[in-house]
Amino acid sequence: MRTLLFSLFLVAAVHAADLPKAPLLAGAATSNIAPEIGADIIGGFLPFPSTHIHDELHARCLVLDDGKTKLALVVCDLLGMHRSVSVEARKLIEKATGIPAANVLISCTHTHSATSAIGDSPRSYASDMELRDYQRFVARRIADGVQRATTLLRPAEIAFGRVDVPEHVFIRRWFLKEGTMPPNPFGKIDKVKMNPGAGSADLVKPAGEPDPTVSFIAVREPSGRLISVYSAYSLHYVGGVGDGHISADYYGMYCEALKRLQQDGGNDPPFVAMMANGTSGDANNVNFRTPRPRKPAYEQMRYVAEDVAGKVNAALAKVSWQNGAALDARYRELGVAWRKIDPDLLTWAKDTEASTPRIQGKASLPLAYAARVQKLAQASPETKFPVQVLRIGDVCMGSSPCETFAETGLEFKKRSPFSKSFMVEIAHGYYGYMPTPRHFELGGYETWPGTNNLEPQASVKMMDALLEMAAEIKAGTKTSP
Repeated sequence: MRTLLFSLFLVAAVHAADLPKAPLLAGAATSNIAPEIGADIIGGFLPFPSTHIHDELHARCLVLDDGKTKLALVVCDLLGMHRSVSVEARKLIEKATGIPAANVLISCTHTHSATSAIGDSPRSYASDMELRDYQRFVARRIADGVQRATTLLRPAEIAFGRVDVPEHVFIRRWFLKEGTMPPNPFGKIDKVKMNPGAGSADLVKPAGEPDPTVSFIAVREPSGRLISVYSAYSLHYVGGVGDGHISADYYGMYCEALKRLQQDGGNDPPFVAMMANGTSGDANNVNFRTPRPRKPAYEQMRYVAEDVAGKVNAALAKVSWQNGAALDARYRELGVAWRKIDPDLLTWAKDTEASTPRIQGKASLPLAYAARVQKLAQASPETKFPVQVLRIGDVCMGSSPCETFAETGLEFKKRSPFSKSFMVEIAHGYYGYMPTPRHFELGGYETWPGTNNLEPQASVKMMDALLEMAAEIKAGTKTSP
């Protein structure tokens, strides 16, 4: 009898193995990455200890499997992470799930109310580092989330959608009336100013155009129940948190709001919404022409989150679903140079550091940039600059490890060989701001050495690599970097 049962089991197992796989499998999960209370909140010039966790930080994970290739997409509620955190997390993911490290996209939202997974300083100018305790914790929790998403893989349908939400996104770099531009920390006069003062009579025009589009990839069970929605919006953090509070900012609130809009979003396994940061290095939530009054903590970010979630949810009702999607990925590390510091600027930095008095608890921009300039002057000639392209059906995603200007994301959408394309920033590392070459002539906060850490041609080199990898995927070929 046992022999007969075993034979029947063996025949059934062989038969199951011969059955065709579903055209697409998808699974999603989250991991809590909130730090301990008391760790320093970063994002400003002076870090300060956290005193409360208003809402938990998460690594939100989506895994896709087309039967030949698996991809993992992860969005972390962090200001940024060091490249080495991504390297460690992807190594753990590959070991646990078999998903190749090159097929894993890990990005950060850039919330300014989180503690650091970057290291001692965003300006350490080293591509490799020994991980600290919180960084190891984050890497481990990212890997756990991807592994959990893998165990939840099930047959899925997929759709791509877009919706324009321009009312929350504004360029923050402005030309001012002649003679009204204040000096920068280096004693020079820029041509444009970041955050010039809402409602100022000195405003002339913004120095660029924002990207108002929310791009999203949705996966659902064949029954119609949503598994996950991966979204990207080119909006900087909103801010307006309580003193000392840890918060995922509007990104986390959007995820919760979109989940609440699903009738069965809390059922098991739960629906997972994800909001990645698009290309928002020169954009934020401030309408400088018509300023809004000051609001209580969390009110504005909740308003933005719920409005965007409502518009994405409405757009979901109009998408076309497919039962399969070919998957592919390319990953490279470019030899982009750190920004060079000329001798005169280095002399200024040393003189400023020696002559400027320090006031406890008060930030000094000249002192801050004097320190940054001296660190940047000691950087190695080149860095490991990670870029990545993912194909999900007829959708193409490109990544950047920087705070990337909106025009770069718009250029990728225009020039990509895939008509359905978008970018995600602060992926696989944090390398500061990445203006396009024309902006270096204009100056402003995002171009100052120490805020911008890379050569002026970095955005051009990145775009060339992204488009080349996208073309490879389109053609089904692969060349050496």
